[in-house]
Amino acid sequence: MRLLLDAQVSRDLQHDSGLSAPDYDVLSALTSTEDHRWRLTALADRMLWSKSRLSRHISRMEQRGLVTREGFEGDGRGAVIVLTEGGLRAIQEAAPDHVASVRRHFIDLLSAEQIEVLGTVAETVLAHLTADDEDEDA
Repeated sequence: MRLLLDAQVSRDLQHDSGLSAPDYDVLSALTSTEDHRWRLTALADRMLWSKSRLSRHISRMEQRGLVTREGFEGDGRGAVIVLTEGGLRAIQEAAPDHVASVRRHFIDLLSAEQIEVLGTVAETVLAHLTADDEDEDA
């Protein structure tokens, strides 16, 4: 189910906005910060990607004018990814259709009770997975 749902929502996103799911994830993360910037290493961690994979993806997004890359003050090797006006416009235009796709293919198919149960299940699984991550870091 997850794979089919992800594939359908990704197809809709690409068709409606020209953005890939990873593009949307990066832009969404950047809009979640007050200054629309995120350190590359932290963003890679958030997306569960390697730094090199994200760096290559960011390069493609830079070519399309969605983001820019700046040096990180105090660390010559670090980079900060910054949302451009074009990137902000792209996610603002994509978001309503993306939300509609998620609703059409998932949320609107479920009853209020099913959504509540799903929330409880998600919280349980996330608590387990984040506890495992914390145990590995210790």
